[in-house]
This record gives sequence, C-alpha cells and structure tokens, in this order.
Amino acid sequence: ISDCRSLARFELRGIPPMVAGAAKIRVTFQVDADGLLSVAARELASGVEASIQVKPSYGLTDGEIARMLQDSFKNAGDDKVARVLREQQVDAQRLLEAVEAALLVDGERLLEADERLAIDAQIEQLRDLMAGSDGLAIEQQTKRLTQVTDAFAARRLDATVKAALAGRSLDEIEE
Repeated sequence: ISDCRSLARFELRGIPPMVAGAAKIRVTFQVDADGLLSVAARELASGVEASIQVKPSYGLTDGEIARMLQDSFKNAGDDKVARVLREQQVDAQRLLEAVEAALLVDGERLLEADERLAIDAQIEQLRDLMAGSDGLAIEQQTKRLTQVTDAFAARRLDATVKAALAGRSLDEIEE
C-alpha cells in the first residue's frame, strides 16, 4: 500500500449481510484507446454493482507518470516476489484453519497422542515461517503439514462414510 497512489475511490454499497468470506466480488478494469480507466465491481450473489471512470493522468503531472512507469519496471521483480510470498501465506493460513477445525472436531477421537504431537509441531513450525519472508520455506512447510495430516484426513473421511451408511442395506444405497 505504501507504494500505491490512489487515483479514485468508490463504494460498493447495499451488499446484504453474509458470513465472512461468502461475498464474491468481481472487479473489472478496462482501459480504452484514450487512456480512460473504467473500474466496475459487482457482488455476484446479490447483483449489487458500482463503477467509476478515471481520466488519464488523474491528478498526476507528466513527470510523475513517467517516474511511476520507470519505478514499476524497476520494481517488477520485487513485486512478483512479494505477491508469491503473500499467496503462500494465504494458502498456509487456509490450511491451518482447516486442520485446526478438524482437530477440534475429531482430534481426540481419531488421533493417537504421538500423531497429535507431530501435527502440532508442524503447525507451530508453519506459524513461525508465516511470520517471515521466505515463501519457498512456507510452501515446503505447508506440504509437510499436508503430508502429516493425510492419514488423519483419510480417517475422518472413513468415519463420515461409515456414519452415513450405518444401518442401511445395500438395496437402500443403490436406490
């Protein structure tokens, strides 16, 4: 954010209340031949939308535009590394949330004490790496946590299938 410059603002109002993460918003950017930037946002479930048009060099001098373009080329590599790091952090966070939710529900029932300790150790290591800036290490640790939890996930699936089929005959299942 510190490297960004605001060109314009608009608000997408009227989105009905939803569970966190449920709103899906499609944002489109379009630049025409005259350099006019159009930005539109639409919440997909409700259809609520808003848009704005930003004129070329909105609030910028020609020198500022030239400098910004030069800076963007100069910083492209760093920007890519930062984006990859953030993607790894988001993927790791999603995995942590899923594993921790599964542990709360089925951890005591489906895991031996040593298995739980191994998973907890991998979780802690991933949390520590997420605080840093090594995207590759985060990615590798995310894979390790996935591998350590694979057997647990399989047991959870088996237990769910058994519970769904309990007390039903083969004829009932085929129908």
